[in-house]
Amino acid sequence: MSLFQSLLVFAGAALLMALTPGPNMIYLISRSLCQGQRAGVTSWVGVVLGFTVHMCCAAVGLTALFMAVPLGYEVLKVAGALYLLWMAWQAVKPGASSPFDARDLPDESPRQLFMMGLLTSILNPKVAIFYLSILPQFVSPANGPVLGQGLLFGGTQVLIGAGVNLLVVLFAGRIARWFSGRPTWLSVQRHVMGFVLGALAVRLFTEQRRAV
Repeated sequence: MSLFQSLLVFAGAALLMALTPGPNMIYLISRSLCQGQRAGVTSWVGVVLGFTVHMCCAAVGLTALFMAVPLGYEVLKVAGALYLLWMAWQAVKPGASSPFDARDLPDESPRQLFMMGLLTSILNPKVAIFYLSILPQFVSPANGPVLGQGLLFGGTQVLIGAGVNLLVVLFAGRIARWFSGRPTWLSVQRHVMGFVLGALAVRLFTEQRRAV
């Protein structure tokens, strides 16, 4: 697969993961609904910086390391697949809640908002698993320097994740109102999300390690 083809497939996977509710999205929705759009945007800046931290860590060494060490790669691959399966179950299990059910959050200063967004992003297992388990599958020494590919794929994820989360912040209120009046669509969204996560998990389990 050429670099361009790999990038297109990776962008699709990054978009699906960005659309899947996780700690970042739930925090940004709750913050935007509780404290307003400006607070949501401030938190979003911290979240995007957290994406960048993950990207830099992966690009400067983690990707190459775990591609080169068979056991480390396999452990991370299995851990990532199991986490995706857990997320799929959380989406479809009976009584699962919607990310658009706002949590009660106290008002915070801009600095606190930024730091909380940053910490939520850095400590987000979904983002970490994406970089450590999914991104390495798309990096191939045949397509050029591993560092350059790590930056390219990581930068693509940052742009997609930042764009999706910004739209969530800007339209959190409207999206929440739309889903609240359409419980059937909310159920459909959860089951589609569960199916996609399950499919990604199966792909991880069956993916063969690339030779370095």
